[in-house]
Amino acid sequence: MTVDVELHDDATGLARGIADALLHVLVDSQARHGVASVVLTGGGVGIGLLRALNAHPDRDTLDWRRVDVWFGDERYLPVGHPDRNDTQALDALLSHVSLDPSRTHFMPSPDGPAGEDAGAAAELYARELEASSGVDGAAPRFDVCLLGMGPDGHVASLFPGRPSLDAAGLTVAEYESPKPPSVRVSLTYAAINSATAVWIVAAGAEKALAVRGRLTGALPNEVPAVGVAGRERTVLWVDEAAYPGVSQ
Repeated sequence: MTVDVELHDDATGLARGIADALLHVLVDSQARHGVASVVLTGGGVGIGLLRALNAHPDRDTLDWRRVDVWFGDERYLPVGHPDRNDTQALDALLSHVSLDPSRTHFMPSPDGPAGEDAGAAAELYARELEASSGVDGAAPRFDVCLLGMGPDGHVASLFPGRPSLDAAGLTVAEYESPKPPSVRVSLTYAAINSATAVWIVAAGAEKALAVRGRLTGALPNEVPAVGVAGRERTVLWVDEAAYPGVSQ
């Protein structure tokens, strides 16, 4: 599938551009379906776009009570830990808008029902996804799945060369992440690629090799971002530092 590139001057402009586009997609989805759904990502730009969305002058044109919020991955740390993606997302946006708690789907934590068993936590999140879709083994409709891309080309917590790349089902536990913390829970390729649109986000010169790999068809085992694609659209959102002389 063709990858559309959205290029911005720097990380700040990139975050603002994504926030503006995401707001329009979610408002349009509510107009068509009555509800909207987004999978959030962490990282500098991922959290930065949430801050930009919180500050957006049209923020409340979206009915936040009719938005389903999911997460692409989570560091398996206690609730409220500053390194959890959901803690950062709450601070940047989610605690500032009127979300419906039943539509806000945080990933489990070791101080929850799964305890220290990240595999059990992954299974609990898979069941939550299936319950929302109403179909065993299927994820619900995601309008947009946001994915930050690391310098090694990882997305969510799907890292190069790791068995999680071949995981079946909707979720997987990662116990040996090369990026700390080592234990994480992640959506699988199957869940990610069920999204209507997948938006891959990369900023900074350290991401340039991964961006090149995504656009020139590296192997997914080497650049996991190559393995993701939306059902209708795939967008690579980059700043100029991450996109020096790259062509499709």
